[in-house]
Amino acid sequence: MNLKEVWLIDYARTAFSRSRPEQPERDVFGEIRGDELLANLLIKFFDGKLADKGITKKDIEEASIGIASGVLENWTYGGKIPLFLSGFPNEVSSFMIDKQCGSAGAGMHALIMHIMTGNSKRVLATGFEHMTRVRRVGIEPEWDRFTDKNSKFYNPDIDIINSTNMLQTAQRLYEEEVPRFTKEDLDKFGVRSHNLTVENQEKGWFKGEIIPIEGHVEGNANEPIIIDRDMAARKSTLEGVGGLRRISTPFYLEKNGGKQGYIDREGTEEGIITAGNSSPLNAGATATVLMEAEEAKKRGLEPMARIVSIGWAGVDPRVMGRGPVPATRKALEYAGLKADDIDYWEINEAFCIVALNCMDKFNIPEEKVNIMGGSTAIGHPLGATVVRLTGTLARILKDKKAKYGVANACVGGGQGVATVIENLNA
Repeated sequence: MNLKEVWLIDYARTAFSRSRPEQPERDVFGEIRGDELLANLLIKFFDGKLADKGITKKDIEEASIGIASGVLENWTYGGKIPLFLSGFPNEVSSFMIDKQCGSAGAGMHALIMHIMTGNSKRVLATGFEHMTRVRRVGIEPEWDRFTDKNSKFYNPDIDIINSTNMLQTAQRLYEEEVPRFTKEDLDKFGVRSHNLTVENQEKGWFKGEIIPIEGHVEGNANEPIIIDRDMAARKSTLEGVGGLRRISTPFYLEKNGGKQGYIDREGTEEGIITAGNSSPLNAGATATVLMEAEEAKKRGLEPMARIVSIGWAGVDPRVMGRGPVPATRKALEYAGLKADDIDYWEINEAFCIVALNCMDKFNIPEEKVNIMGGSTAIGHPLGATVVRLTGTLARILKDKKAKYGVANACVGGGQGVATVIENLNA
């Protein structure tokens, strides 16, 4: 079978709000359901940017909805509820997919393969998350099977509550990579992420991808306001970030000298993960239209980027932050490329240590990575993020007249996803 060529035609997202599960009135999207947030985005996307390109909802054959917490009001009825809300014809097929932080990417990858194999020509990949309204529901009782020594499913290597908690996976990755990184390295990268994001917000760069959505003034749910910028980004200094409260717990790995070795090295018994070197909780939605190249040519459409290859991988869940490395290796191998061939990277900053570890393993210079800012500042609404990374990267390649880019992310549970794209006009 000759695989079809896939083009990324257009991309848009909402701004990402700062989630406040305990204070929903402080989340500017706190009064909006997650599926409604996606629906509002899709309505404006199709009525605006896509209408200008002659693309209608009737053109879409299949849609994916990525969501990491697809429970309660986030349950999408097989992806149909956001489509119902935004006025898609009944004939448009859909599916919901959960790959945690890689959910939007997994849906996008599935649709890419639909096009490659000739089963679809015009598809829509989306994702959303609302970490104020639906964050963690009923998870702890489900974990008892792994932690109860009387359960036949007990596995001492998978302590989900402690070892695979996201904060703890980042702490372990840091400790396992000693002495390659210091906490100051993580904090500096967090400061860079915030300051780059704020700088490019002020330049208006993100207006090229954010579709404004009505929310409310922070702290006042009765005062509507248009939200057109990411709410977590702020000017930062190393002194300020370095002094933030530490929120992870050390493992004191014996190979690094145990507890005393950790204290001697770090100067504290505390962990190294803080709010300044990791992504916040967020609400947001993303969407991208993909099309078979010949179909796009018939319509006179130009691509934002060509999909070159995709990759995914599993890793030890205790160090899920390693996931982008093997996923990217696979994607590069399929593409016949090397890391040195890649002009720009969007590496998801779920935690700064994840990006730094990926950069270290592929010897990527900082000036090629997250150059408009990263998820530490922009935000990381779990199910939506990978479409954001890919769309932002496509825009960067266009702006810089660069050829190849890689977007990748770590995934809760011990996985990674990666996508290689090409600017055909470079």
